[in-house]
Amino acid sequence: MGAIRTVAMLGNHLPRQCGIATFTTDLSDAIAHGFPELDCFVLAMNDTGQRYTYPARVHFEIAESDIASYRRAADFLNVNAVDVVCVQHEYGIFGGKAGSHVLPLLRELRMPIVTTLHTILGEPTPVQRGAMDELTRLSRRLVVMSAHGAALLRDVYGVPQEKIELIPHGIPSVPFARRNKDQLGVEGKSVILTFGLLSPDKGIEHVIDALPAILERYPDTVYIVLGATHPHVKERHGETYRLMLELRAQRLGVDSSVIFHDRFVSKGELIEFLAAADIYITPYLNPEQITSGTLAYAVGAGKAVISTPYLYARELLVEGRGILVPFRDPQAIGREVVGLLGDDAKRAALCERAAAHGRDMAWPVVARRYLQSFERARTDHADRMRTVFQAKTLARGRPSCPRSGSITSRS
Repeated sequence: MGAIRTVAMLGNHLPRQCGIATFTTDLSDAIAHGFPELDCFVLAMNDTGQRYTYPARVHFEIAESDIASYRRAADFLNVNAVDVVCVQHEYGIFGGKAGSHVLPLLRELRMPIVTTLHTILGEPTPVQRGAMDELTRLSRRLVVMSAHGAALLRDVYGVPQEKIELIPHGIPSVPFARRNKDQLGVEGKSVILTFGLLSPDKGIEHVIDALPAILERYPDTVYIVLGATHPHVKERHGETYRLMLELRAQRLGVDSSVIFHDRFVSKGELIEFLAAADIYITPYLNPEQITSGTLAYAVGAGKAVISTPYLYARELLVEGRGILVPFRDPQAIGREVVGLLGDDAKRAALCERAAAHGRDMAWPVVARRYLQSFERARTDHADRMRTVFQAKTLARGRPSCPRSGSITSRS
């Protein structure tokens, strides 16, 4: 068995606006740049009724609700002799109940499958459980980004430990030194930042509720909310959530200290905002969230982080890498922000510990870990195929000589 030559990614891809698209794009970029001898291309999922202008790396597009396009994708992968397929799995990006349309595609593949699980439910519905059980059976390796995710796979879904890979969420290189805040129009300000696609489960209103207490102590503070409304939220509810946040800030008299940047920013723009931030906050409301690209970016950038205690935050911010506050608790958020703004040494210590941990999360390191996982999956797949072939051969039995008198002679 030779070296891996071709890797195909299956998932969303920029310019589609979502976290999975950013992840797939960054991972495929990191593999392509770190291993130029490999051909790494993408099969991109399109949400219903949408088409995107993709870069050349996207070789195939799948319409999420069109089951026939999944079958064509399987044929495309098999014909092109791909060595490994890496699936970026989130229930909502694939069609069918609990994203089940992707399963017939995966069943038809002749090469090993490595699946990155972006959501693992502790209490799945029967349909979700069935889809996940089939996905874990079809995958040679399952990549999780947290130990909590690995525990759920073992304890809830019965996946053996040897099939699970713990690889951190990748992060871009962010300069540790602070850039001039005047580039963003916040020179002389203490900057609190939250970024990512807006949706009601982000809990941003609780940071706004904390601002009066923060501004009483540190009136030169601004809170930047960076990101467009999630496309699916906008499609169903418009800008209701953003408008509620703006009205809330006005009612509290803090609207002049809240800056909404309503756009999906490029990686370069995001790095500028991260570099300017003094404190990063994820006030998310879902306690079962097992990964967060935004939190990973902030820790890797060496930011002082305050977060609610969802699963991924509880794991990433241990050992003094961040501060946890209760869900829906503006008083706690305000208290911790005031404490950090008034204690430069404490804030600097948080930044240093976060940045040190982030070195192992850099995309070149993560890409190397994925290639190692691909190689192990390919070896396991080849061994399994040999075992199946031998079993089938033995089941046929050896030809036996006919018993005496059983041969018919012809004259």
